[in-house]
Amino acid sequence: MEMKQVVVFGGSHGIGAGIVRRCLGSGATVTTFSRTAGETAALSGVQHHSVDLASEKIDASVLPETIDGFVYCPGTISLGPLRAVKAELLRSDYEINVVSAVSALQAALPGLKRSAEASVVMFSTIAAATGLPMHTSVAASKGAIEALVRTWAAELSPKIRVNAIAPALTDTPLAEKFLDREDKRTAMAAKYPLGRIGTVDDMSAAAAFLLSSESGWMTGQILGVDGGMSAVRK
Repeated sequence: MEMKQVVVFGGSHGIGAGIVRRCLGSGATVTTFSRTAGETAALSGVQHHSVDLASEKIDASVLPETIDGFVYCPGTISLGPLRAVKAELLRSDYEINVVSAVSALQAALPGLKRSAEASVVMFSTIAAATGLPMHTSVAASKGAIEALVRTWAAELSPKIRVNAIAPALTDTPLAEKFLDREDKRTAMAAKYPLGRIGTVDDMSAAAAFLLSSESGWMTGQILGVDGGMSAVRK
């Protein structure tokens, strides 16, 4: 990965932290934004800024002058039956997954335009394109992200590429409540054609690919990293 300056929103834990570490390992300098310092703020090569994306304005003055890579991956997993979905939950998920994503990209856009070849990586979910029960709120907000990825890819080409990763269940602190017993893990893993749950390394590797010039002829794409669940039935 040839990235020099990468900005990661949601880089303190889980998938975001994995992406930060992978970028650092490739020699990039990383600027992170999240509510807490988490696992990565103290790492050499990281400039961390604490911000609650749902309620605070992003200070564009602390962003690098030139931005080669942009990743937006704050996480929410809000599952429940349709009958129990509240308007407040829909608004909250939409605020963090869509409204704050737009604000973050707007703040980074001048820096991205200064890069010779910039890449934007967003995060969706398998539930945006594959119907899964109990996913009303997250599917709605992440479905909007997939639409925005295509819109932004059209608007920002040719200098800025925009793609997204659509994960299935990944072993992160956010998913701990689904994986906190061995029988749960076994049952979840059995649902996937590849027979296991996704890992942070799976997602960070996909993000590194989309950030790099190796994906230089890709834009407007949603990359499923889901153990085959969206495409294969066994």
